[in-house]
Amino acid sequence: MTCWETAFMPVYSSLTHALAAALVDVLWFIEGSEDEQMDPDDAVKVLEGVAHLVSKLSSDQRSELIDLLGTMAEAESDPARREFLEGFPEGFGLFVVPPCLGVEGGRQVRR
Repeated sequence: MTCWETAFMPVYSSLTHALAAALVDVLWFIEGSEDEQMDPDDAVKVLEGVAHLVSKLSSDQRSELIDLLGTMAEAESDPARREFLEGFPEGFGLFVVPPCLGVEGGRQVRR
């Protein structure tokens, strides 16, 4: 580890938070990649694979990840990335939002 890495590495409250942040970073990169950077078919396979994986989480695990994504969204200063974080739970199958509910800050809210 270099001095730079030590100085700029974020500190996470848990392994779950660190892994969720890493997953978001990878998916954010894939979502923003141009066709020249990544084959679109491969990108879709990865995104669908993650959606399938998170759909298999237990209810408690899904809730924990949704709460964590909400916390990450609230702390995010980049509006585009914040929007990605807020849309993650629905976009990756963590929950289906009924018409009477919406999503704010990565959490379901009644409309």
